[in-house]
Amino acid sequence: MTLSTRKLGGQGLEVSAIGLGCMGMSQSYGPADEAESIATLHRAIELGCKFFDTAENYGPFTNEELLGRAFKGKRDQVVIATKFGSRIEGNRIVGLDSRPEHISQAVEGCLRRLRTDYIDLLYQHRVDRTVPIEEVAGAVGDLVKQGKVRFFGLSEAGVATIRRAHAVHPLSALQSEYSLWERNLEPEIIPVLRELGIGLVPFCPLGRGFLTGQVKHAEEYPEGDFRRTDPRYQGGNYDANIKAARMVRDIAEIKHATLGEIALAWLLHKGEDIVPIPGTKRRKYLEENVNAAAIQLDSAQMNLLDDALALGKVSGKRYADWIMATIDR
Repeated sequence: MTLSTRKLGGQGLEVSAIGLGCMGMSQSYGPADEAESIATLHRAIELGCKFFDTAENYGPFTNEELLGRAFKGKRDQVVIATKFGSRIEGNRIVGLDSRPEHISQAVEGCLRRLRTDYIDLLYQHRVDRTVPIEEVAGAVGDLVKQGKVRFFGLSEAGVATIRRAHAVHPLSALQSEYSLWERNLEPEIIPVLRELGIGLVPFCPLGRGFLTGQVKHAEEYPEGDFRRTDPRYQGGNYDANIKAARMVRDIAEIKHATLGEIALAWLLHKGEDIVPIPGTKRRKYLEENVNAAAIQLDSAQMNLLDDALALGKVSGKRYADWIMATIDR
């Protein structure tokens, strides 16, 4: 099948209904496999999955370089989103930096690594509380005028920041964690996005792998794997969450689908303004993810899923405390 397209925001950004999160090709989820990663990127294009998500600090830098190599001669077939806002020394992320002069420097580096002369969607990776968001939005607006950036987005921003940024330069998308597994956006963020006409790009739409059913306790993952430190994979949280996810398994059996396909189908049914970006570095899982677009869930099934994993029913914090402190909520 070939994926349909969806629009993010009101400024003209059009992407495939499902994108591909590329971070895990370079970090956090086991050793890199460049050959398979590039094969996965090329297979995504063949399937109509043409929206690719990266960032300067994935690696750092190596993920953008990977996409630059993979998309040589294919730039007009893809929509690339990347992110700025980290202070990087050597190969270490040491803080945030969204000063306008730094944004300009960061974007030049992104363009060079991606081997392109424009970025389709540029996000601020995390809100930098030392720089007014109006200055950030103005700096990105200047890059849009210069033709180096097409559309502007934020990642993990809160309501006040979204409103203030959008008033200076229109936002096309907010990227944030949202899934059956993580519903924190529903009370306030999603209503504001819809009021302002801003699209939502959920990362970790498969609950960092938990919603695929192919999971194990935190301590069974190797050193360097993000899941080893994920609170929801640890101890009693893991056991409680396995039970909470049973409804996904039950509906998957009815629909003759994988658990991951059901989780993505749920997201796609939540609104035409939502474009999930499940991450994988394997063609097998990419193809499963794309299959989710063909799955139909009726209102009763949607309600069962909504209730089974409603806000507050998943055990454990989303992140360790030091990461939660970086989120603008």
